[in-house]
This record gives sequence, C-alpha cells and structure tokens, in this order.
Amino acid sequence: MTSPLTTPTSDGRWTPRLWGTLLVLCAAMFLDALDVSMVGVALPSIGADLGLSTSALQWIVSGYILGYGGLLLLGGRTADLLGRRQVFLVALGVFALASLLGGLVDSGPLLIASRFIKGLSAAFTAPAGLSIITTTFPEGPLRNRALAIYTTCAATGFSMGLVLSGLLTEASWRLTMLLPAPIALLALAAGLKLLPRSEREKDHDGYDIPGAVLGTASMLLLVFTVVQAPEAGWASARTLLSFLAVAVLLTAFVLVERRSAGPLIRLGVLRSGSQIRAQLGAMTFFGSYVGFQFLATLYMQSLLGWSALHTALAFLPAGALVAASSTKVGAIVDRFGTPRLIAAGFALMVVGYALFLRVDLDPVYAAVILPSMLLIGAACALVFPSLNIQATNGVDDHEQGMVSGLLNTSVQVGGAIFLAVVTAVVTVNSPEGEGASPQAVLDSYRPGLVVVTLIALAGLLITLTGLRTRRDRPSVVVAVSTPKEAERVAVRD
Repeated sequence: MTSPLTTPTSDGRWTPRLWGTLLVLCAAMFLDALDVSMVGVALPSIGADLGLSTSALQWIVSGYILGYGGLLLLGGRTADLLGRRQVFLVALGVFALASLLGGLVDSGPLLIASRFIKGLSAAFTAPAGLSIITTTFPEGPLRNRALAIYTTCAATGFSMGLVLSGLLTEASWRLTMLLPAPIALLALAAGLKLLPRSEREKDHDGYDIPGAVLGTASMLLLVFTVVQAPEAGWASARTLLSFLAVAVLLTAFVLVERRSAGPLIRLGVLRSGSQIRAQLGAMTFFGSYVGFQFLATLYMQSLLGWSALHTALAFLPAGALVAASSTKVGAIVDRFGTPRLIAAGFALMVVGYALFLRVDLDPVYAAVILPSMLLIGAACALVFPSLNIQATNGVDDHEQGMVSGLLNTSVQVGGAIFLAVVTAVVTVNSPEGEGASPQAVLDSYRPGLVVVTLIALAGLLITLTGLRTRRDRPSVVVAVSTPKEAERVAVRD
C-alpha cells in the first residue's frame, strides 16, 4: 500500500515527496556499489596494517559477496511478507553500524565479519528497495523512468567508489570503510519520513521455513564454493563434493517449493520466457563486466604501472556515460521495448570487449582503451535498467520482492561464477617463474579477455531468442500457477 503523497499525480508529474522517496532508495543502491568498488583499492593497505595474508585479504571481498549473494532470495521474500519499508529501514541501519565497525576494528577476522554483515544487510535492502519502486510507480513509462534512474545509481556508485578509494586510501584505508556510514544514516533518517508505509502480506499461506533454510544454505554454499574453487582447484575432491552438495540442496529446495503453500519462490514465475531471459541476461551481463574490470585493473596497475587513481580515472568515462543517460533511458525503453535495448547493449559490450584485445604494453589511451570504455558504458546504460524493467513487469505487487531478490541473486551469482572462471583461465595460462616478461603476462590475460567476450556473446544470443519470440507472438502471458492468476496477469513480453 502506498501513500497518496508518494503516488504520481494524474498527469504523471512526480511530487517532491515522490522524488525524495526515489532518492532514498537510490542512496542505498549507490552505497552497495560504492562499497564493492572502494574496498578493492584499499586491500594492500589493509593487509600491511593488519598483517593479513593474500588469502585472508580475499575474504574481505568474498565475505561481502557471500552474505549478499547467499541471502538475497530470503531478503526478497521477507520484504513481501514483513513489509518493504520496515525491512529496508532495519537493513539500512544494520549496514550503517557494520560500516562503523569495519572502520574501527583492529582484527582481520572482525573486519571480515563486518563485511559479511554488510553483505547480509544489502541482501535485504536491494530487493526491498527495488520492490518499493515497482509498487509505488505504476507499470509503464513512470516505472521505466524511475528504474532507469535507480539502476544508474549503481553504476555511478561503482565509478565514484574507484575514484574515492584512490583518494581516501592515501590518507587511511579506514576512511574507505567509514565513508558509507554517514551516508547510510542520512538515508535512514530521510527514509523514516519519506518512504511509503507498506502493510504486511495478510493472506499469505504461512512462512516457508524449510524453503528459506534450503534456499539460503544452497546459495551460501554455491557462492562459497565458486569463490574458493580457484584456490582449492576446480577438479579437487573438496570442490567437486561441494558442488555435489549444492546440487542436492537445490534439488531439495525445488521439491519443497513445489509442495509449499507459501513458497519462497513461486516456480511458476520461471515458466515465463521473458523472466528466464532477464535472469540469464543479468548473470552474463554482470559476470562479463566483473571479469573485464578485474583483468583491465590488473593490466593497468601491474603491467602499465598506473596508480590506483589513474586506473579509476581510466574507467570513469564509462560511469559518466551511464550517469548522463539516466533520465533518458526510460523514454528509450518506452519506445523500443526491453528486448531490443538489451540486445543492442549486449552487442555494444561484445564489440567493446573485443576491441580491448588490441591492448599492448604501450597503449594510446584515446585510441585503444577509451573506445572500449565508451562502448561498455553505453551498454551498461541500456542493459541494466532494461533487465530490471523486464524482470519486474507483469508481476503482482505481492511478489515484487521475490522477483527482485531473484534478479539480484542472478547478478551476484553470475558475478562470482564468471569471475572465478576468468581467474582460472588466466591462472592456467600464466607464465611459470617469477621472472616472466611483461609481454608473457599480457599474453596470459588475453584468453581471459576472450572468455569475457564469449560470456557477453552468450548474453546477446539469449536475448535474441526473445526478439524472435516477440515477432512470432506479439504478446505472452506471464507464467502463473493458478487459473485466477492467469486471468489477472496477461501482459506484453
């Protein structure tokens, strides 16, 4: 239920309070992306100050991913059942406290724990925030515009995080941990006044406790296994047994969901081709970009000798392009539809990644690196908002949190899986010995860049199947589980 003060006027204009609501939600999304990008540059300083090994430093990043990716499904459904506003505000408060803890601790394990707690809280704010938008703004141009602005904040936060971390780390790595805290507290104070009140779902069929346990356990174990696989070995007994356990847990989860009266995920949603393409598109989109960003950062800092700030500025044109297009993407979606924009964006990504294969040990930034950054930035501006719109269109209000959690899970799991794959490919091709030439190291990066390009190409091919379906059948029905639902949710693909 939304407040009249946070409902668009009859002529589609947004009230000041509606803008305020969107800004609060954008602040949380901005913080999630900011936090992910800032910590990477600070890792060497953290290791030196706290005496942490390389494997321990990895868990400062992986701890956040583990909490975020493992609990998104539970976070999305919790928002539907307990109230989106309540869940969002409580989780945002936990995020602020964990940020303070992370900046003050003098112990590696405590820092890793604070990162896990931050990831856990983000697993609740992300789906709750997205579902607040989709239940406040009616489906169509108003929602498309809001989602375009909302998702742009993620790219802006990521880009600004790279730059800010380069500046703050020069003073102290603790500032990179503490910076999100005051922003989160300000957003929390504004949210208490501006966010629309939402009622708990009263007519649900109980709480799916077994599904919540199995779903959370399977996602936690999957993310943990993928993160650890490059170190333990993909073919090691530990990794294979862990993947087997994931398969068993996921099978049990599906069986429970099929029999549950109030499932954590209504499996009927996944019978929609449009929904499946959105989820797979999210996995390949984010997975390819994370892999590219990882390799490009190594190339610029390790081989070219660029500083952290110099590297961040090299990525900045992509983020700036996304930010500049934020208010226009919604209108483009209205005109061309999400399948066409996603396909166009993936095509730009493929070209951008392929062009980056031209890099050498003495590149001219404007001629070699900048074209790739601009193409990738344009792709992000088109793909990410369109994926969010496609995933949430045609879904009832009481299931928006569930679908939002599912989409964010696809993003995080895709990022973890494909980054691990790219890392493994680079490791296999790395030259042996400490005295390897810079050219040999660069040559070991190229297979990883090829894999990144192929991941984006897979996303393009998946999206193109949606264009073919759209030509064959002008409209579809969102997959439902009951005749009553089928009568209610006939929508365009």
